[in-house]
Amino acid sequence: MAKITEITDKTIPELQVYAGHSEPQLLHWYEPEPGVFLAESPKVIQRAIAAGYEPMSLLMERRDITGEAAEIVELCRDTPLFTGDTDTIVDITGFKLIRGAICAMRRRPLADAAELCKDVRRIAVLENVVNPANTGSIFRSAAALGIDAVLLTSGSTDPLYRRSSRVSMGTVFQVPWTYINSPTADTELLHSMGFATAAMALEEDSVNIDDKALCNEERIAIIMGTEGDGLAQTTISGSDYTVCIPMAHGVDSLNVAAASALAFWQIGRK
Repeated sequence: MAKITEITDKTIPELQVYAGHSEPQLLHWYEPEPGVFLAESPKVIQRAIAAGYEPMSLLMERRDITGEAAEIVELCRDTPLFTGDTDTIVDITGFKLIRGAICAMRRRPLADAAELCKDVRRIAVLENVVNPANTGSIFRSAAALGIDAVLLTSGSTDPLYRRSSRVSMGTVFQVPWTYINSPTADTELLHSMGFATAAMALEEDSVNIDDKALCNEERIAIIMGTEGDGLAQTTISGSDYTVCIPMAHGVDSLNVAAASALAFWQIGRK
């Protein structure tokens, strides 16, 4: 049985990781060592643990210990568990927990991009995608539709941010990912790793998403841009393909998360 501690003092050091710190602060919690992230909801916590991430502690409402989070309590029987009523938890975190549990977990060092992608065929590259919900949705689509890995530029939202991992349903722990040391998608790096590059953008020379040559590429990197400005012009001009999804009724484009699902299905299914 987990060591369960009823919260009587919300200022104890063990609870400070939950106490309203920003995501960047958690990222640098143990600097220069990898920091901390918060995994929210039993499914997300379960997938993080299955991927080998180390739980530091759990925080949950009293009723959820034998309710929605019961499996997590059993899985983390050697992890300190802190509990209280709804008001106590909200006072500590600043928000109401989704589906009963939140877990502080240690980060791990990130892989080198070339090493991560050396044996894969279909990857997604996120260029400055800053909305955590979109990032989480893209990872969920990547996991469901067979994308082998995800690379993110330095301006992109961290997939382990609480909202990103929650929206992804924990698939950020199932799809390998890392950052590339560039503010934009580095097409030269992608080409050096053996990938043809497909920039999702509305350009005069864009090919449709079902283009035969595009879909028959042996190794392909599908590059998605930020929600407002799209991809950098240098990324578009450096790519082998510029790809569009045909629209109807005067709609110019889809949200990047919706577009990713279509692109992964069509381009990544070979």
